[in-house]
Amino acid sequence: MMMRQAITKNAVILSLFAIGTAATLAITNELTIGKVECNRQQALMNSLNEVMPQHQHDNDLLADRLTVTDPLLGRSEQHVYRARLNGQASGAVLEATAPDGYGGNIALIVGVNAEGTVSGVRIVPPHNETPGLGDNIETKKSDWIYSFDGRSLNNPADTGWAVKKDGGEFDSFTGATITPRAVVGAVHRALQYFDANRDSLFAADAETVAAEVCDE
Repeated sequence: MMMRQAITKNAVILSLFAIGTAATLAITNELTIGKVECNRQQALMNSLNEVMPQHQHDNDLLADRLTVTDPLLGRSEQHVYRARLNGQASGAVLEATAPDGYGGNIALIVGVNAEGTVSGVRIVPPHNETPGLGDNIETKKSDWIYSFDGRSLNNPADTGWAVKKDGGEFDSFTGATITPRAVVGAVHRALQYFDANRDSLFAADAETVAAEVCDE
């Protein structure tokens, strides 16, 4: 009888311990997910502000977002973050995908001011371009990506939107032409999309986006 009571007691203790452990893991996981989402939002906000400088807008870019689908931006849904200054449209940040990178898809964001001039381009990690060659599209590897700043559909003309090896105006990398060719094409198509859809983009209602509450 005493042995049976001891076994029952130990079983109860083990069950309570298992329940407590599971509850602790669930709470920790929930807190971690929230922290990861906050970090992701902050990283995205930092990237948006790099290609659409804060002095060019006074609205919350993350809250003024649209989801669009167009072959010019890639093969899947993309987000457009609209910039406004004193209530007037001042530009947009377009998500785009270059499907023809050396290692596959290359995701990027393209900042365009209201007149259609590039205010900045950044690569969105991760990507599978060759280390030491294709990864020169990253700002930490080279300043190549800044060559898009100030460009537009008219600067250069259509034929100039290519790497120099293809008769265009943009440099490629020694030993790596496919990667920069893909990015140049993606930026050019993003500008074409913005030019064709500028009015409708700014007229559309923003999505309702559930914001994560993050501690400072």
